[in-house]
Amino acid sequence: MTEENVILVNQDDEQIGLMPKLEAHEKALLHRAFSVFILNSKNEIMLQQRAHHKYHSPLLWTNTCCSHQREGETNIEAGSRRLFEEMGFKAELKELFHFIYKAPFDNGLTEHELDHVMIGYYNDEPAINPDEVEDWKWMSIEDVKADIEKQPEIYTVWFKIIFDEFDHYLEDHKL
Repeated sequence: MTEENVILVNQDDEQIGLMPKLEAHEKALLHRAFSVFILNSKNEIMLQQRAHHKYHSPLLWTNTCCSHQREGETNIEAGSRRLFEEMGFKAELKELFHFIYKAPFDNGLTEHELDHVMIGYYNDEPAINPDEVEDWKWMSIEDVKADIEKQPEIYTVWFKIIFDEFDHYLEDHKL
């Protein structure tokens, strides 16, 4: 299987090239990504625990799904594709905002992403893909905030940034 490319971008989210995903993470180059948050009618967020064999952030808890757009794919198309691939369901998504972050990992890789954050709504159980997801759970926004304070080491870097700086977007879009 060939490695997927990521879309290299500038600070204005304009495409400037393509690069294999691992190489972009080795070189810490800015690339386009997305994070999907699914909420239910109780205003809980569906969290996923990343699979144990992921090459970075294994077994850490994070938002419902996240990945990288493919060339020619809109943010919404990418989010919908990956939501189905990882969590086994479809939901209508809406883009809320984007931000840039850079986070080095212990394994020498660095995430440097322009992350598009999307939200959707769903009330049933997912059919998780064990190649991508170890576990899942629903948590209230308030409980997530409290748990991040208590045990930040069990959450992904981007998830903590979103909760630290942008949780008001999630609060504003509760059902």
